[in-house]
Amino acid sequence: MKTTPLRILIASGALLAGLATAFAADPAATADTSKGKALVDAKGMSLYTFAKDADGKSMCNGQCATNWPPLAASADAKAMGDWSVVTRDDGGKQWAYKGKPLYAWVKDAKPGDATGDGFLNGAWSLARP
Repeated sequence: MKTTPLRILIASGALLAGLATAFAADPAATADTSKGKALVDAKGMSLYTFAKDADGKSMCNGQCATNWPPLAASADAKAMGDWSVVTRDDGGKQWAYKGKPLYAWVKDAKPGDATGDGFLNGAWSLARP
């Protein structure tokens, strides 16, 4: 098969479309957990929201953030659809879904665990799509 400028252009366009899709992916996915469908991070670990967070601001800092690691966003991350980025007290960036900052829970041992759901008298809830 002979390579022509048109074939190169088509192949380049397909490659760029694939890259755009890869970079436009949501920061979390939906998966089955022990408590039903929930948002999960890239490792498949359940994500949670904190009832004390308000107005797109994380109230989980210090030891709280050690136990409930924020779903980190890069410094240049941009909001898209239901996803937004909040600035934490330490200056770091964190993903939020529908305005609610997202966290993992250090006591979840494997993908699908949802042991943090309902923790602290219900202040922590599994993030649902």
